[in-house]
Amino acid sequence: MIIRPSLLASVPLLACFVPWASAFYLPGAAPKDYLPGDRVPLLVNSVTPGSSQLKSIISYDYYDPSFGFCRPDDAPKKQAESLGSVLFGDRLYDSPFDIKMLENVSCRHLCTSSLSGDKTDFLSARIRDAYSLNWLVDGLPVAEMKRDEKTGEIFYSSGFSLGTANPIMPEAKNEAHDVKDWRIEVNNHYQIYLEYHSRDGIHQRVVGALVWPTTRDSLAGSLSEPNCEVEEPYIVRLGQDNQIPYTYSIAWRESPTPWATRWDSYLRVFDPRIHVLSLINSIVVALFLCLMVAMVLLRTVHRDISRYNAIDLDEDVQEDFGWKLVHGEVFRAPKKRMLLSVIVGSGMQLAAMSAVTLFFALLGFLSPSNRGSLSTVMIVCWTLFGFIAGYVSTRLYISMKGEDWRKNIALTAMLFPTILFVTLFLLNFFLIGAGSSGAVPFGTFMAIMALWFLINIPLTIGGAWVGARSGALKHPVRVNQIPRQIPPLDWWLKPWPSALIAGILPFGAAFIESYFIMQSLFGAKVYYAFGFLALTFAVVALTTATTTILMCYFWLCAEEYRWHWRSFLAGGGSAFWLLAYGLLYWATRLHLDGFANKVLYLGYLLLISFLSFLVTGAIGFVATYAFLRVIYSRIRVD
Repeated sequence: MIIRPSLLASVPLLACFVPWASAFYLPGAAPKDYLPGDRVPLLVNSVTPGSSQLKSIISYDYYDPSFGFCRPDDAPKKQAESLGSVLFGDRLYDSPFDIKMLENVSCRHLCTSSLSGDKTDFLSARIRDAYSLNWLVDGLPVAEMKRDEKTGEIFYSSGFSLGTANPIMPEAKNEAHDVKDWRIEVNNHYQIYLEYHSRDGIHQRVVGALVWPTTRDSLAGSLSEPNCEVEEPYIVRLGQDNQIPYTYSIAWRESPTPWATRWDSYLRVFDPRIHVLSLINSIVVALFLCLMVAMVLLRTVHRDISRYNAIDLDEDVQEDFGWKLVHGEVFRAPKKRMLLSVIVGSGMQLAAMSAVTLFFALLGFLSPSNRGSLSTVMIVCWTLFGFIAGYVSTRLYISMKGEDWRKNIALTAMLFPTILFVTLFLLNFFLIGAGSSGAVPFGTFMAIMALWFLINIPLTIGGAWVGARSGALKHPVRVNQIPRQIPPLDWWLKPWPSALIAGILPFGAAFIESYFIMQSLFGAKVYYAFGFLALTFAVVALTTATTTILMCYFWLCAEEYRWHWRSFLAGGGSAFWLLAYGLLYWATRLHLDGFANKVLYLGYLLLISFLSFLVTGAIGFVATYAFLRVIYSRIRVD
């Protein structure tokens, strides 16, 4: 529910404080002080889909001629942005709004926009698809004040609607597919409420930016100057030329909110109890799995080891059985060891990147005032952690008796980044074809390529050199010369069923956070619950490791010693459930129109699932490898 402007005078601006859940943050930028009369710039960003029931994931440039928004007297000036900000679709420009500190404005005329019939239909289609405008004042998003219908709490919702669309025949709303079946009203008057805080009574700082967009036919009755007092809405005449007057008003309000906590009203954690209950449930599941692994290690394995070691080697009184029976096969090199070592190295690189990024976010270094800081840190971490990928991949490859380690280094440095860049490049073509502002500029691609070739690849080679110098990991048992025959397995121990079974619990541990992240990536919600996300990441990693270890123990007891690829597949099993959930989210929450929207959503979903598969698969493999080295080092072998 949106708070009406008439309530602003009586309703205090409340911050939604959930400090430990929404993640502590540092301001991240020096505050800017204004004197009365100083100009306060208002920047405009991309026009983005803003409804929970998305019909598109394509954003547009604010100054796209089809919108007809008012431009500055000079050409719009593009603002400097970080690498991560550009990658995530931010396109900042200056605007013609003339805002000065502490100077209220009433009904100022921006311009009268002339739209042809084709441009009118484009604007109307975007209004029907619930697109939102995104402005910034002093680094703060211009937001609408809303009240949570469940809790009654007041919060700021970044962005505001482009207009309203209602079906001409309400009873046929679900069948009104053509834009001509709708009554379109464009929001062309903006009541802007700016909040300031002063510490010394002289200098002021902006601590809040609100807007109440309305539709007004302010030129009705052949007026030469707009009349903002009219209540008649401006109804877009579809397929015809339209003259749309844009006006705005400004009101300054003093606020007790200090500059350091001005983001608290924006970074609201929706339904924090759901996060807490989900996290508690995940921790309980993880502890239960850890207990099961401990029982396997302390009781079953320990008992077996004691029994095996108690046998007199000079007397053939008992034959091996169970997991010890395959001790001569368990460290046999798998097929396609080169590919396995490469993807494990890339997965550990991504896992380290995720852990370090979440650590910085949890400590508050990734301030929301630094737009794109999260994605920028991810890119930098991935670039620097090429060392980890090279080290893990080469040392694992040598440990599996690989000989062509130079080819291993080349594949580690090139394979995963090539897949990633080719996928993003192809998706970028669809964004360009759709005229989206989210298309990554060629120069940004070149900057990322430079990071890859000039920093990531040398670090990968350096890590591989250190891994090669460290030598192969010593296995506690020898490998037989002749492979052992494998008996038939139960259906649930085969690779794909075991992967799906092992992936249920890790995905269940992250299900709630996955839902909110989906809303952030493909919806209008801002996600900043890094406290929950960091704990969830740790629980998922622990759950993935323990479930994969348990599955490996079951394989070995069934005399299936080909655990290498199976452990990676079982560890990454949660990615298959994530992909299925993404498709279910599409079917139930999204209404994507057009081929480009469908391809983009499916492409991004597959890419996210692939990255998740690499991270969790590598965690499962490394945990299983360590587990086997421990248990087989404790037995006495003939």
